[in-house]
Amino acid sequence: MTKALIVIDIQLDFCPGGRLAVAGGDEIIAPINDLMADFDAVVLTQDWHPRDHTSFADNHPGAAAFSVIDMPYGPQVLWPAHCVIGSEGAGFHPTLAADCADLVIRKGFRPQIDSYSAFFENDRRTPTGLAGYLRERGLTDLSFVGLAYDFCVAWSAIDAVKLGFRATVIEGATRAIDLNGSREAAREDMRKAGVTPA
Repeated sequence: MTKALIVIDIQLDFCPGGRLAVAGGDEIIAPINDLMADFDAVVLTQDWHPRDHTSFADNHPGAAAFSVIDMPYGPQVLWPAHCVIGSEGAGFHPTLAADCADLVIRKGFRPQIDSYSAFFENDRRTPTGLAGYLRERGLTDLSFVGLAYDFCVAWSAIDAVKLGFRATVIEGATRAIDLNGSREAAREDMRKAGVTPA
């Protein structure tokens, strides 16, 4: 009983028609649902931002979406407003088997800092509590799927390895934003960190 499936951000705003849509984001939902039965636990993550979140381009007058600014914790992509707390777009895609989840982790709810990883805010220090939950249940073998491969999936998998978990990314059950080559950069970063592709 050591295997957990970590399903990253299968939310309406990240699927076609959403405010930060990832191409083909809805195509991976049925395969993810099929995978759930193969694991001892399923954890879902959910982007969960207040309207005044500093990662939203709208909250920086004159700034363009997808530009990068420096924040106290490092470079920050300015995203279109997405996954606003309580909005329809922040909800899970209706075809995701969300009822199968043992745990839902919400991230990015602090206005002054973004949160890509399921384990930490982007300062790489403020924990979400996921690591403690997994350790208490003896879940050491983690497989990551979801959106987007080159941001939240990659950051989560890399942090998992740093925290001592075994981490695999099931690439066929992910999709990427691919912002200025970010897909290949993320793949290389994960390879260097010891994440296993599958």
